[in-house]
Parts: sequence; C-alpha cells; structure tokens
Amino acid sequence: MAAPAEKPATPTAQPVAFAFEEADIASLQSRMDKGELSSHALTQAYLDRIAAIDEAGPALNSVIELNPDALKEADARDTERKAGNKRSALHGIPVLLKDNIDATPMANSAGSLALANHKPKTDAYLVQRLREAGAVILGKTNLSEWANFRSTRSTSGWSGRGGQTKNPYALDRNPCGSSSGTGTAIAANLAAVGIGTETDGSIICPAAVAGLVGIKPTVGLVSRSGIIPISHSQDTAGPMTRTVADAAVLLAAITGKDDADIATQANVGRAVFDYTANLKTDGLKGARIGVVRKLMGYQPDVDAAMEKAIVSIESSGAEVVDVEIPTLGKWDEPEFEVLLYEFKAGLEAYLAKSEAPVKTLTELIEFNKKNAAAEMPYFAQEIFEKAQAKGPLSDAAYIEARTKARKLAGPEGIGAALKANKLDALIAPSMSPAWLTDPISGDHFTGAGYGAAAVAGTPSITVPMGDSHGLPLGITFMGPAWSEPRLIELAYSFEQATKARKAPKFLPTVTPQNEMAKAVK
Repeated sequence: MAAPAEKPATPTAQPVAFAFEEADIASLQSRMDKGELSSHALTQAYLDRIAAIDEAGPALNSVIELNPDALKEADARDTERKAGNKRSALHGIPVLLKDNIDATPMANSAGSLALANHKPKTDAYLVQRLREAGAVILGKTNLSEWANFRSTRSTSGWSGRGGQTKNPYALDRNPCGSSSGTGTAIAANLAAVGIGTETDGSIICPAAVAGLVGIKPTVGLVSRSGIIPISHSQDTAGPMTRTVADAAVLLAAITGKDDADIATQANVGRAVFDYTANLKTDGLKGARIGVVRKLMGYQPDVDAAMEKAIVSIESSGAEVVDVEIPTLGKWDEPEFEVLLYEFKAGLEAYLAKSEAPVKTLTELIEFNKKNAAAEMPYFAQEIFEKAQAKGPLSDAAYIEARTKARKLAGPEGIGAALKANKLDALIAPSMSPAWLTDPISGDHFTGAGYGAAAVAGTPSITVPMGDSHGLPLGITFMGPAWSEPRLIELAYSFEQATKARKAPKFLPTVTPQNEMAKAVK
C-alpha cells in the first residue's frame, strides 16, 4: 500500500480572483433569496476552487474527499427555495467536515489507510442536523491522523490517507491540528464554513493559525455520535469560520439533544438555537475580563499582539485585570492518562457500531506495522501502544485520573479564576505563529492558551487578533460551562472593533518584514 504522493511545496501560480472571496453566510443568503445566485452555482464554484488551488496551484491538500452528491443536494435546496421552503440561514450553504465525522456516502477514515474504504451507513447526528438545516455537505477535510493521537512526534496536518496539508499563509508552514484541513480550507475560501473537532486544541489551534474564528463548545452542547473518538470527557465538534457571525449560525445548527450521546442530556435548558441574537457590537461594554499572563511570554510578536488586543478590549468598555489559573499545567499528567483509557474504549465501541473493517486497537496497531512504509514513514504509534496496554474504564487508576484532571482544570482552575475575580471570561493568546512543517522531528510550537477549557470541558472561542510577519495570531476567550452566548458577544465585539482577519496570499514561505524592508531599500 503506497503512501500518497506529496504535492509540490511551491505554487505554480498565484490563484486567480474568486467571486466568493471572504463571502459570509448572510451575503450568500441574500443573493440566493434575490435569485441572483443558486446553491448549485455556489457549490460548483467551491468545487472549481478546490480543483484549482487545493489539488493544483498552491496544492493545499486540505480536502480529502468530495461528496459525489453535493450538486444534487444543492439542486434539492434550490427547488425548495423556489417553492418558498427555506429551512434556515444555512439553506443551500456548502459546508466541509473533518474526516472523522460520519457523512454518507463518503468514507470516514480519521486519515488512516485502515479505514480508507470505511463508509458508514448513516450520518453523524450533527450532520443530520446540518442537512435538516438545509446545508450542502461539500466534502471531507484532511486531518492529523487519528486526531493527532498516535505518536508524540507526529506532524500536524499529515495523515496516511491524505498526506500533508499546508498552511495557506505560507506553504512551508504547518496548519496545526488536528482539524488541519478544515482550517486551511475555510481560510482559503474552499467552502463557506467548516466543522472541526477538538479534544485539546484541535479546533482552537488550526483556527488561530489560519486566521479563523473557532468555537470549542461546552462538552455536551454538540453530539459526538458518529464521530471517531478520543475522549468522551473532552471531545466535541465545533464551527470553524471566517467570522463570528458565521460561527454563531453554524453552532446553532449543530446544537441539540441526542439520545445516543448521554453528554447532551445536560444541554437541555442550556442550549441556544439562535446565537445570532448575541452578535452585539457593544458586547464588551461593562464586561470584566481576566488576562492570564502566565500563558504569554513565549514569543514577542504574540505578546505585542495581546497587548494591542487588551487596549482594544478596554477601549470597547471592558475592564481587564491580570489573573492566574491556580492549577495551571497540573492537570497534564492525569489528562493524558484519561485520554489513553478513553481512546481505547471509545474507539473500539465506534468501530463495532459502525461496522468498520477493523474492530480493535490491536488490529489497527498490526495494520500500521504491516503497512509501515505508508502509515509510519515519519513517526510511529507509541500512543496507540500505551493506550492498548490500559485496562477497562472501571480501573481505579482511570477513575482517579478523570476526577483529578477535571477538578484541576475546572473548579480549581478556570472556574476558580473566573469566580475569585468575578469575571465574564478569561483571555490568552490562542497559539504561537505557525511553525515550519517538519516531518522528521514533528511539531514544535512554543505556546498555547486553550488547555484549561479543553480539559475542563468548558467553552472557548478564538478570534484573529493580528499577525507575526503575515502569519495569523488569535486570541482565545474562555468562560464557564454553557457560556457560549456571552462568549459570542465578547468575541463579536472584539472582532468588529479590530477587523484583524486578512485573507491568505499562498506565499511559498515567510519573508520577515524587516528583511522585506531591507530589500526595498
């Protein structure tokens, strides 16, 4: 079994102008409502865009599979619209999904060649919700294989099935992960909006380095049924979009109570089905925000952007105070123990239920060994092997680790900081700038601010706040469980005050700005 051929690192030419560059849901809906645009034409335009710059041109390699029924779905939505049946704000809007989410008639592989021909018979619950809302499923995006839970030396954005996804801002830079393909695709305008999934950073990081808005919801707001899992304690799906407004629309569409996911029982009475009501330009006015400075200090450009962001937040009427998360970093060891236990149990349950061609983690380990040239050319599977060695979820070691991790990150961590300082939210830099992709040594980012919310199971939102030599930087807003409405208010107000997002230019590499200045002289 051969590994996919790697695409050229440099573009053959700059992409041609795109009619729907940076188009948002509201403008697309307005044009379709007026009869100026059809879902068919819009879907075809995105398919053409994928062919032109994902498969050719810069060869971003972010889309792993196209939905063969995408145009048929678009035609059906157009017919409904003409009959006066517009389902929602997502009606006729093309959406890309991370390739760990069941969506018929496509494969769901987690990027692994072991599941390359695995075609689930039903849609994931969130995909059912999207289709009920009238969205067009455009295709699936590449990801860090197994959502970056196979090796400690993995390279984000690489999978055995899909190869290496590139960062559209500089093609030799990494797209982060594990929702790498979704981040790159939406930044590059290959679809209107996209869905990623996160266990710890897999929405926030790729969204931040792609200049996107990413929402990591409260665990239980969005169903995980039909999603290849890592951890039922931390997994969630969420929106990855170019604007907060689009993220609000997409989050409302995928929110819901699913009898097959017990975690969603907790969202009854807490879920909101119209987050657009929270799109307030004055959302920061009167807010009290805590900046976690211990999550800064690892990169000068990041710190400078954060200081500028803080000034903007204060200018918008918020009070910003320095705070500490008392238990910062103390949850790392128990968190990893939890993930090892829950991965094995959750994965094998998914494989059995979806009638996958492999049934156990042991079989996957053996598959990788037999197909090492294609599956392990750069890094191994030591995390798989550690997970395989774990016992059942009734083990005392697992129960202790689960309790400790959630307590340290939640009530004694992010919760304590919010409560002690009477805060609406915490803020921190989302991520370092995108690093050079290095398949030999793996990822080497220098800092991140999303961990507490990920382990606590509470919501976070990243929004563009600036750049480092043209590489996007994001700021993350974190709040208590079920605080998505308030976080959207804060994030939208910040976004409207700063307008920091810049579309990518598909440069082959980064030229530091001081070097550019010298060249001009």
